[in-house]
Amino acid sequence: MPDIDLDFQDNKRADIMEYCAKKYGEDHVASIITFNTLGARAAIRDVGRVMDIPLNEVDRVAKMIPNIPSKPMTIKDVLEQNGEFKALYENDDNLKDLIDAAADMEGVVRNAGTHAAGVVISDKPVIEYVPLHRPTSKSEDVPIKIVTQFEMSIIDHLGLLKVDFLGLATLTIMQQACILIEERHGVKYHLGNIPIDDPETYAFLGKGFTAGVFQLEGTAMTRFLVQMQPSKLDHIIAMVALYRPGPMKSIPEYIDRMKGRAEITYKHPMLEPIMSETYGIAIYQEQLMQACIQLGGYTAGEADILRKVISKKKAVELEKHKNKFVAGAVEKGIDEKIAYEIFTDWEGFAHYGFNKSHAADYGVIAIQTAFLKTHYPLEYMTALLSQSKNDSDKVAFYVSDCRAMEITINPPDINYSGWDFGIEVQRA
Repeated sequence: MPDIDLDFQDNKRADIMEYCAKKYGEDHVASIITFNTLGARAAIRDVGRVMDIPLNEVDRVAKMIPNIPSKPMTIKDVLEQNGEFKALYENDDNLKDLIDAAADMEGVVRNAGTHAAGVVISDKPVIEYVPLHRPTSKSEDVPIKIVTQFEMSIIDHLGLLKVDFLGLATLTIMQQACILIEERHGVKYHLGNIPIDDPETYAFLGKGFTAGVFQLEGTAMTRFLVQMQPSKLDHIIAMVALYRPGPMKSIPEYIDRMKGRAEITYKHPMLEPIMSETYGIAIYQEQLMQACIQLGGYTAGEADILRKVISKKKAVELEKHKNKFVAGAVEKGIDEKIAYEIFTDWEGFAHYGFNKSHAADYGVIAIQTAFLKTHYPLEYMTALLSQSKNDSDKVAFYVSDCRAMEITINPPDINYSGWDFGIEVQRA
């Protein structure tokens, strides 16, 4: 089944889940369980507490284990690689017992939680497919009162429909801003009519006023936008797709080609209609799929299979597809060497290929938030500050941005202030 992600206003997420439970039946809708396991450090600390070993000793052992979220190390790994840790293990019987017990506990489930957004919807009552669990502490306030005992990977394997109900604060900010705009100016905006082709908005972003703009704020992103001077939605969509750890290195090249400072080249003329919108740089998964169809004679379904194979780096299947693509390209009159070069380029696509439909959707929201900030800065910044009121760092950052736009921020006043930030007419 497809994995469907839906973004809603974060303050309406519970309403959507309640609607879902009522529409399909409370016994047909369930949240998904998650299991938190003991990592190496946590195992050391928990076992040390039970063994009543002094906290400073436990802390010393735990801190010898590198904290690398992207590549966690086991206690066994540390024993093999860290001479100091191994010496500690061999020379202190108490700490040896601690490390041995922690190594046995490592990977054991510590507690159960609820997936932040995932919900299963089934045609029959969920109990007919998977065992159920009582609501965990994180799910007690959610309208969906049953939780699967199987975690995400098993749910996927069983072929059940999983929908992610994601709360997006930006949508709440936009709604609050639109309410203020209607109250103050009589103009009614909503997601369907906020312009995405306003030249002033693009010029505003080109000046670096990106604070609070969806997907576009941040020092490096702002610098790139100032260099780019975007003038249409395609530029913003490309930036949303490119501004990630892998493909970020392509942004200067993209800007240079856009500005005419670098030559736009294609491995084969048939790639031009597919890659021209991104100046010859492959950015989107859809471009790869279209190229497979046009150059390699793939069907749309086969192209999607290749996309999955490339993104998951399945070496054996990749080799089969390479031969299939090259054979199809040769049939269309493309030189075999060129066909191999094109496919070899795609093998690195897993590191930076992005779904254009996703980037486009986020690009539209980015431009719409920028439009509201450009033309209705008072209303937009008021909504933004209200949404951020519990985060003092964000409030300080957005207050600074307000001052840069010459918007005065008054301190709290018992005679004037409300619960949220508000717009105040100038006092006499």
